[in-house]
Amino acid sequence: MSTTKKLTTCALLIALATVLMWVSKLIPAPWLQGGSITIASMVPIVIAGILFGTKWGLSASIAYAIIQMLFGFYPPPTQTFGYFVLVVLLDYVIAFGVLGLSGFFYKLFGKKGWAIPVSAAIVTTLRYVCHILSGILIWGVYAEAGQSVFEYSLIYNGTYMIPEIIITTVVTALIFKMGFFKNQISKN
Repeated sequence: MSTTKKLTTCALLIALATVLMWVSKLIPAPWLQGGSITIASMVPIVIAGILFGTKWGLSASIAYAIIQMLFGFYPPPTQTFGYFVLVVLLDYVIAFGVLGLSGFFYKLFGKKGWAIPVSAAIVTTLRYVCHILSGILIWGVYAEAGQSVFEYSLIYNGTYMIPEIIITTVVTALIFKMGFFKNQISKN
């Protein structure tokens, strides 16, 4: 596939992910410091990585991270510029960036059919880990008295990330099981 077609496809997948994210934002969420359960908004980014590999997947996921940050940035309770940068990295750039590694894991597992949902599960779990780390390092100030920051972060981020992991894994598996993108995968 030509570079132009890959670029166009990735742009369309990023746009689809953004629309799915925005449609989901119409449903009020109880999360005060960010996070939401979306209508499979990470699936298009995971697909970009599986279809075109790590380089294209990372490019698409970083672009999506920037869009996420532009449309849903929550100012962190930080005292220093360094912690502010850490939040930007852990909650946006790295957290969404890891979604682009889906192609790496898919290739690592030998491009088998089962590797598609497993890759989706791995990269969304890595995103969850990023948010847990951010919660421990930055957002832990919101933990209730007597609650450890690890427990707070695990639970808070789990309330939206565990459903997101499940949704992304299942929808990605269904899309590929139904034969969508079959020709593109066989060519890559």
